[in-house]
Amino acid sequence: MLITYITQPKITAQDFIDILEKSTLGLRRPLADLAAMELMFQHGNVYVGAYDGSKLVGLARVMTDFVYTSYLSDLAIDEAYQHQGIGKQLIIEVKKFIPRAKVILLSAPAAEGYYPKIGMQKHEHCYFIDSVDELK
Repeated sequence: MLITYITQPKITAQDFIDILEKSTLGLRRPLADLAAMELMFQHGNVYVGAYDGSKLVGLARVMTDFVYTSYLSDLAIDEAYQHQGIGKQLIIEVKKFIPRAKVILLSAPAAEGYYPKIGMQKHEHCYFIDSVDELK
């Protein structure tokens, strides 16, 4: 099968939801909250799609300043298409589109072994909060 990659494809929020549902990421995204999903979709500023013919089988969603940093917030591959190098190629296509910016991501627990395997470096100094109430 020939997989093609399209940067900034013409997709909808529903296409975004559908590929998340077909991947393991759907379990960790608020798919039932359509307003939240629409906002997530609108505020990604770089998308790269992987297609088998006209079927979307993978998607990288990125938020970036195009120069210094980019956050790869979603790397979703249809479970039927996983283990074929599509995720790695989506990351390559992202870097080709934004070559100056560093690509940063937070791994899903099930994918922690994947990223080092494809050559990504682990960074030990990541911090986050869910609410301002957590700050002291």
